[in-house]
Amino acid sequence: MTETLTVHVPLDGSRAYDILIGRGLLAEAGRRVAALKARAAVIVTDETVAGLYGETLRASLEAAGLRSGIVAVAPGEASKSYATYAAVCDGLLAHKVERGDLVVALGGGVVGDLAGFAAATLRRGVRFVQAPTSLLAQVDSSVGGKTGINAPLGKNLIGAFHQPRLVLADTAALDTLAEREMRAGYAEVAKYGLIGDAGFFDWCEANWRGIFRGGPERDEAVAICCRAKAGVVVRDEREDGERALLNLGHTFGHALERLTGYDSARLVHGEGVAVGLALAFRFSARLGLCPGQDAGRVANHLALAGLPTTLQQVPGGCGDADALLDAMAQDKKVRDGALTFILARGIGRSFIAPDIDRAAVRAFLQDELRAG
Repeated sequence: MTETLTVHVPLDGSRAYDILIGRGLLAEAGRRVAALKARAAVIVTDETVAGLYGETLRASLEAAGLRSGIVAVAPGEASKSYATYAAVCDGLLAHKVERGDLVVALGGGVVGDLAGFAAATLRRGVRFVQAPTSLLAQVDSSVGGKTGINAPLGKNLIGAFHQPRLVLADTAALDTLAEREMRAGYAEVAKYGLIGDAGFFDWCEANWRGIFRGGPERDEAVAICCRAKAGVVVRDEREDGERALLNLGHTFGHALERLTGYDSARLVHGEGVAVGLALAFRFSARLGLCPGQDAGRVANHLALAGLPTTLQQVPGGCGDADALLDAMAQDKKVRDGALTFILARGIGRSFIAPDIDRAAVRAFLQDELRAG
């Protein structure tokens, strides 16, 4: 196993926790989870990840003296539903999970959000551990305590803030990740440079291939992203201000996911984010906020990494401008019916832009749909 990197999230009191990053962490998870003083640690995962890592993790937990078990759901965004949430809660209760026990979320962002929300509400709150196995989850969704499920009207509209007690980011798990999922996760990596760290975006342009290959660049990128997110979470845990910056690209991206029916065969979350990042920068350039060359540089880099950057690249289409606007109206950042976007004055210079004119957005989307 390579050196383990540690990122501390210094929330107040007992809610502070560590993010551990390195290869081989799942096989030694038992001793680290046992240090949290629980009698049981039940794993929530999806059927694909269960076949790859479920028994490794369960055996490690039981070797450390923890009673364990596995609750598995179908893979994919469709599992972030009312029905699957109920099934997970029932499964955890069947495993006799008590208030002092732990739920362990083993998987990508879908599993982390779903298991975290189940933990937040089961017996009015059970502690949980994140063991993310996708790049997207390791750099973003496993950190910060945002949990939830989707509603028919939009993504992540039902949820709770519930911080994990520990995050174990085993970067060796990414060796088995499908290339498409690796690319999708990379969109969230690049996002951190685009929000507020132009130097990191420069680094990504030079080192992204090493992240994909699994070299030391992978662990370094995960650690950099986790440090950035941890800092934002500590300053704005409940997304009352600065934390909204982490949604750069997501207002567009979530709308695309909704309009494709959360069908991962058509569009996965990171692909929606990639299109959203490119759109956010092009819209910023259109408004005169951002240099056009920066918008071009963003799109070019994402495309080089194999990601979509235009509405035309969404398989099966995404409707017209009005359909996209209606989908955006369900975004969590909407206030009093007004659209709020995360826009940019340049690479590494993103900002929150409230009350954007709907007519300007509609005209931009119409032009984007006609482009190419």
